[in-house]
Amino acid sequence: MAHNLNKLSPLTVKATESKAKKNGVNTKIPDGGGLYFVAESKRSSWWRFDYRASGKQKTLSFGTFPEISLQDARIKRDELRKQIAAGIDPAEQRKAERIAESGADSFEAIAREWWAYKKDTWTEGHAERTLTRLINDVFPYIGSKTINNINAITLLEVIRRIESRGAIETAHRTNQTCEAAFAFAIGTGRCENNPAAAIRSVLKQLPPKKNFARLKEKSDIAKLLEDIEGYKGTIILRAALKLMPLVFLRPGELAKAEWRDINLDAALWTVPALVKKQRQAHKLDVTRVHLVPLSRQAIAILRDLHLLTGNGRYVFTSLRTSSGSVYERHMAPESILGALRRMGYSKEEMTAHGFRGIASTQIREVGKGKFRSEVIEAQLAHAVQDKTEGAYNHAEYIEEREIMLQWWADYLDALKNGAEVISFKAKVV
Repeated sequence: MAHNLNKLSPLTVKATESKAKKNGVNTKIPDGGGLYFVAESKRSSWWRFDYRASGKQKTLSFGTFPEISLQDARIKRDELRKQIAAGIDPAEQRKAERIAESGADSFEAIAREWWAYKKDTWTEGHAERTLTRLINDVFPYIGSKTINNINAITLLEVIRRIESRGAIETAHRTNQTCEAAFAFAIGTGRCENNPAAAIRSVLKQLPPKKNFARLKEKSDIAKLLEDIEGYKGTIILRAALKLMPLVFLRPGELAKAEWRDINLDAALWTVPALVKKQRQAHKLDVTRVHLVPLSRQAIAILRDLHLLTGNGRYVFTSLRTSSGSVYERHMAPESILGALRRMGYSKEEMTAHGFRGIASTQIREVGKGKFRSEVIEAQLAHAVQDKTEGAYNHAEYIEEREIMLQWWADYLDALKNGAEVISFKAKVV
């Protein structure tokens, strides 16, 4: 923050350097915001910038004094602080620029060029994970090799290292990343073959995906709904728990909800594409949204909550303090899972994602075919498998989804209250 910056003056810097030379003792004094002046006793003094990226403490040098003045160092510090705020690691950025300037056709140079070309189309988290995989698992072994000289056997050795530690999914994802980098090199005329595509079939098979744990018996689901109704945590978290079964959303989507995306009068929640789960977000067009029709029960929960958080940005708020000031944040997605654990539900019994599984299974079983599978899948926002179907239509089956979500909310009410559930009569066509 601004009041923590600019503690030094040109006179202080000069005096500190003179004292260090005179006393023979190196001295470090901060200017704020990560910037330090390091006065050396036997050589030129210099500027240093400390920062954190990807959970690690890192340091950059800005050059020596007086060639780099205090004002110059501050300008550079402010530029880098903006980069960091935007999710860019200055050290990695410097490295990428040096490699790009060299014009080398090494795998690392071209992979970084590909990453820089693609990263603006991805979420910040996906871009960071992609580069981290390359830095940790690929560059140390083949980064310096000319990309056109890397064959399938050489790349397979790299991927086998990842498999050897049991990270089979990471091995597949890393190979996919390499495949894209090689394809980029082929497209830009610097490579002729794609060894990552060649070794795809010999990688260790991915373990079968496990469904998120969820309750299956109606009596257990009814007990969960009762437990949520009596939850002793915060009002906001209890409202989130009550809403989870009604909207088919993932925990992260619910936790990051903003009031501007919810139209209570129209009973419609528009989930922006960038809130979708991160491992799919890089595939989504920025115009893609997911519509959630709101049942009467969901509207009632949200109207009550609006009295508490409606003046802010987020529906489910989590207040934090920083340097004496209070600022608003959305609830952590893990909060719902934590509440389930506090209510006594183990990881083998129920997860936050399990609410979606309960809805999917129960609507199919209890509805007995009254709601088409594609309508359920559309509300779950599952990716369309048939690539020939074209662009995603976020309003597809919207009228049927409205009817289905209201029926589901009524069904859950009856289940919670112990009433006999009456089958849905009119088939939706």
